Amino acid sequence: MKYRYQGRTKEGELQVGFVEAGGRDGAVRILAGHDVFVLSLEQVDRPTVIDSLGSFFGRVRMKHLAVFTRQFATLLEARLPLNVALKTLHEQTSHAMLKNTIRQISEDVNAGLALSQALERQSSVFPAFFISMVRSAEVVGNLDEVSGFLADYIEKEQALISKSRSAMIYPAIVIVLFLAVVVIMLTYVFPQIGPVFEQSGVELPAFSQFLISSGKFLASRWPIVLTLFVAMLAIAADYLRSPEGKALMDELKVRMPIVRRAYLPLTMTRFSNVVAMLLKGGVPITQTIQIAGQTVGNTIYQELLQEVAGQVREGKPISEAMAAHPRYFPQLVPQMLVVGEASGQIDKMFLRLAQFYAREADMVIGNLVDLIQPILMVGIGILVGVLFGSILLPLYQLTASIH
Repeated sequence: MKYRYQGRTKEGELQVGFVEAGGRDGAVRILAGHDVFVLSLEQVDRPTVIDSLGSFFGRVRMKHLAVFTRQFATLLEARLPLNVALKTLHEQTSHAMLKNTIRQISEDVNAGLALSQALERQSSVFPAFFISMVRSAEVVGNLDEVSGFLADYIEKEQALISKSRSAMIYPAIVIVLFLAVVVIMLTYVFPQIGPVFEQSGVELPAFSQFLISSGKFLASRWPIVLTLFVAMLAIAADYLRSPEGKALMDELKVRMPIVRRAYLPLTMTRFSNVVAMLLKGGVPITQTIQIAGQTVGNTIYQELLQEVAGQVREGKPISEAMAAHPRYFPQLVPQMLVVGEASGQIDKMFLRLAQFYAREADMVIGNLVDLIQPILMVGIGILVGVLFGSILLPLYQLTASIH
């Protein structure tokens, strides 16, 4: 859920922007963690379907953001002034929406806004964790170094997303083709052969009769069926955009056994990478946990990490705070953090966790791909056999009755 806020920093500076949270209390906690005293907080209306379609086709994708961040980091590392770096990026960027976004950021910075404030005004393009890390870098004074961290992180994130999507392409194509065959059989083939069986007087099996009746209904009422199907998809999409729908899907990702095997390593990789980079950049541990919670992309983890940050602020070790939630943090995480806390190298321990879970994610996704394909082929083969058997069996009976 997105909220528009107005608040003041510890220095008394007025700050306006947007924050993503599961509720009003969560938004206030996030802002308080960034030392922002909230003056007003308003929920932003959810976008309409038309707005969502427009933003989908014109949005800045992760790969565009990765290129922008790498170029931005390179220019800052070359000691170019911020306004010159933004002007250079604006001139060489070809993506229309991103080009316009960079122009607006450049104008805001030239008008006196901090870079984080300018980015916050473009929250539809830049994720909350991106803005938070830039804000932290401005405080510490290492924007060039943090921009390099961000470039590394986004490139790794893009690689993980690409790998996950690639793993699902083949199963998705096979399922779509199978559904297309089923629709053609039901709407064209079965209505053509149904009268033949009716005239011959052959008693059809119940499943064959069901398929022929379904085919007749779809062939004659397909506009109604299509309308209902689209309406159900729209209702489901609207629900999934709601806070309750997002929370339900986020919880299912952790609870469903097969999904969990891939989702948990990916989440731990993302979380550990961000924490390691922030700690290396000098960001305090409590603020680091809060920022990292925004990068996971899961409302359950975001609220859970806000709770962990609060416990750490009260003096509890982070390993102990995470050990209390074994469903969401594997046992290895608190065990390694205990060693990191004892040695004073907790940032390096998070980096090792990121490397470990990145390898595990690669292995799990590879195994799932190898496992899904044969299971999918066997399952679809059985369904195709049943589908054609529902025709061939009555045809055999019809042939036998003629002889």
